[in-house]
Parts: sequence; C-alpha cells; structure tokens
Amino acid sequence: MATGYFSHPDCRRHDMGRGHPECPERLDAIHDQLLASGVDVALEHRAAPLAQDRDLQLAHHAAYVANLKDLMQQVAATGERRSVDPDTAIGPHTLAAALRSAGAAVAATDAVIDRELDNAFCAVRPPGHHATRDRAMGFCFFNNVAVAARHALDVRRLKRVAVVDFDVHHGNGTEDILAGDDRVLMVSFFQHPFYPYSGDAPAADNMVNLPVPAYTRGMEIRELIESIWIPRLERFKPEMIFISAGFDGHREDDMGQLGLVEADYEWITRRIKDVAERYAKGRIVSCLEGGYNLLALGRSVTAHLRVLAGV
Repeated sequence: MATGYFSHPDCRRHDMGRGHPECPERLDAIHDQLLASGVDVALEHRAAPLAQDRDLQLAHHAAYVANLKDLMQQVAATGERRSVDPDTAIGPHTLAAALRSAGAAVAATDAVIDRELDNAFCAVRPPGHHATRDRAMGFCFFNNVAVAARHALDVRRLKRVAVVDFDVHHGNGTEDILAGDDRVLMVSFFQHPFYPYSGDAPAADNMVNLPVPAYTRGMEIRELIESIWIPRLERFKPEMIFISAGFDGHREDDMGQLGLVEADYEWITRRIKDVAERYAKGRIVSCLEGGYNLLALGRSVTAHLRVLAGV
C-alpha cells in the first residue's frame, strides 16, 4: 500500500482575483517541491471525484447546499465573480473546485478504510475548515474534513474519529458542525486573538482548543500538544484521524504571526501518526487548509508527506 495524493486540475481553476492569497499557485508550489524533493515518487496519485449532495449534506444543511450551488451555477453562467464575504469570492470555476475538494476527502476516506491506501493527503482548494453548517466564509465553501469525518461515521459506520486542526486560524466551521458529537474528538491550536475571533471557549466537551498568542514558537506548540492533545487522543482511541492541515503558522507566512518551521510540522505529523498506528490501524486522511507563502508551503507539505509516506 501507499500514501494517496488526491487532487484535480479543477482545484487550480478556482480564482478569487488578482493578489488574493488563496491562489492557484499554492498547488503548483506543493507539486513542484514534491518533485524536487523526490517525495512525489512515493505517492499514489488519484483524481478527486465530484462530491454529491448526499455527501455535502452530512455536514451542511440541505438548503445551504442547494442555495450555494445555485449561486455558483449563476456565476459559472455569467462569468461575473460574486463575493460571499469580504475575503471570499465565487468565480466561474468555483463550483467544480469546491465539489472536487469535498469529493477528494470522501474518496480518500473510502480508499483508506478499504485498505487500498495506508493514508492520504488531499491537495485541494478551496479549503474548508471555516465553512459552517450554513455559511461560507474565510476562503471556504464546503467543509471538506467535516464532510469526510461524517462520511466515516454515518456511511462507513466507524464508531470514533478524531479531527486534528493545525492552522494559524481557528477551525470555527468544523467546530460548528462537530461540536457535541460524542463520536468525534477535535483537537486544534491556532493564534488568538485572530480571525475568526473564536475558539477561546470550546463549544462542547469534545473540542480541545489550544489558543496561543502571536509569536508562539514551535517548541512551545510541541509541549502543548504533548501535554494536552496526546493524552486526550489516547483516551479517546480514534478509529480514524482526519487532519485539517494548515501551514500558515510558518514563521515565513505573513498571514499570521506564529513561529513554526518545517521540522515542527514533521514532528506534529509524526505524533499524529503514532496515535493512528496505535489505535486507528494507521488510518489518516489529511486535507490542505491554509499556507500562503508559496515556498514555505511547498516545503512544509513535503515534510508532512515525508512522514505520512514513511520516506
């Protein structure tokens, strides 16, 4: 078996305008660094399918899915970009990209559960962890990880899954969808106070939030993970782990003010993989979230995938 790498050209066609940090070149930067490092040869490339309404409705209200898709189809027909919040815009190719992104997470989940793959990474955009049950925001439209986690539980009938969210921003959408679901344990760290200005008070007992101040460095994050995340994950004994993998906490990324480097993302991934190997048969599906300095993003994802692929 191998580490799956799910992506699709449609994910590159989504474009929110000149100068927007969540740009198509993010996927190019990852692909180029994987090739240059040699890690690419250890990955099994798979095309992301389109998510179906039944998939999206595992995490989102049916009316939200229908209304958002209708708006995206209108934009595709007219070619005129439409904003859904000050930072988030729908373009002519956003619908296909968003459906591929959620579809990648679902397909990766099935492939890992079916033992076709050891684990998987979804190199997709738009990201998802700010999308709530009924609101698009923060560059996100459908919550890819929440859709995949609910698919594992409701369709594939796993009993317990964990969501690990490392990103400079709090995964408020994932929390909104999964808070109070005792089948899920969500652990996260994020800069606070910072967009979306939430997470300092967890919404439910199954949320383990670690808000950290600006300029927190990697060793401090590692200590918090070791003392707080890991004991909770070990008590929970997840049958599968989903990662919202944001790399905008890198010290070279101007989106935030955290001080992580590639070695920190490698260490975090290794600790997650250790838990997965003990309790979850090694089953991990990771989905790209943030990361906007292109060079740092490419290097950080490569470090993440080196651990997942064992190379």
